[in-house]
Amino acid sequence: MCAAGADVRAGPAVDPAAPLYERVPTRDDATGERLADFMMLFPGLRERPGGQRGARTRLIKGVLLRFPEVVFADLNLRLNLLWVSVRTRPGVILDIACCLKLYLPEALLVAPKYA
Repeated sequence: MCAAGADVRAGPAVDPAAPLYERVPTRDDATGERLADFMMLFPGLRERPGGQRGARTRLIKGVLLRFPEVVFADLNLRLNLLWVSVRTRPGVILDIACCLKLYLPEALLVAPKYA
């Protein structure tokens, strides 16, 4: 995972200028099953000094690599936004989000608010 939008599993290089909807996989290559997606915000990430920003992006990558369900991740530093595509498993999105929040307390899971 990097600011350029490369696959977290070091797969083929992608064009970072291509829109996200063209780069994000929708189905698992191995099984053909649909993938689930979620977003997280990291307020202030792009404003941090280079060393701190780099350390935080390495932390994010380290957390994502712990989860074999993660298929794709894109960190957009301009928007401070992380997009993650995962193989479905009950609770996997909350597991990843909680783990990221544990290491980066400012992280916010983007989700709908139901009344």
